[in-house]
Amino acid sequence: MADEIVNRVAQSKLVTINLEDFYPEGARIQIDVSDWLEQGFLLREKDFRTKAQEHEWEQYANKYVALYCSTDAIIPAWAYMLLTTYLSSYARKVVVGDLEMLESVLYQEQIAALDVSAYRDLPVIIKGCSDKPVPKNAYLFLIQKLQPIVKSMMYGEACSSVPLYKRKK
Repeated sequence: MADEIVNRVAQSKLVTINLEDFYPEGARIQIDVSDWLEQGFLLREKDFRTKAQEHEWEQYANKYVALYCSTDAIIPAWAYMLLTTYLSSYARKVVVGDLEMLESVLYQEQIAALDVSAYRDLPVIIKGCSDKPVPKNAYLFLIQKLQPIVKSMMYGEACSSVPLYKRKK
């Protein structure tokens, strides 16, 4: 008689966290401010303000927006701030940077609000593969949030995980 195959992973207290589960749904948009500059490089305040006033901001309703400049132009902080005054009535979130920066900020907010008490003294595995864009920073934010309370942390899948942290006794 053959021995019964036992799934020890299913019987363990190992908890898997998939960062993809915290992905905030919604469209992501980039606005290149170089399009608002003279020849893509020179910011003339009066022209910039006029373009901002005339822009159709409603198109960004309920979207996540990343403001960036694709040229080497030096953009003063007030220019991004001015655009944000218009966007804040419509957009769900506005950041200065690329889409990866936007994702990092969104995940940082999600992880900061996460109640991790359910993971206290448990072994945790952070799933690595995802179909949605999970920035590398999100993994770091999660580790910092979990490390003080978990028994151990691993990365990957239960069958082939990489140990990251184990609390000393």
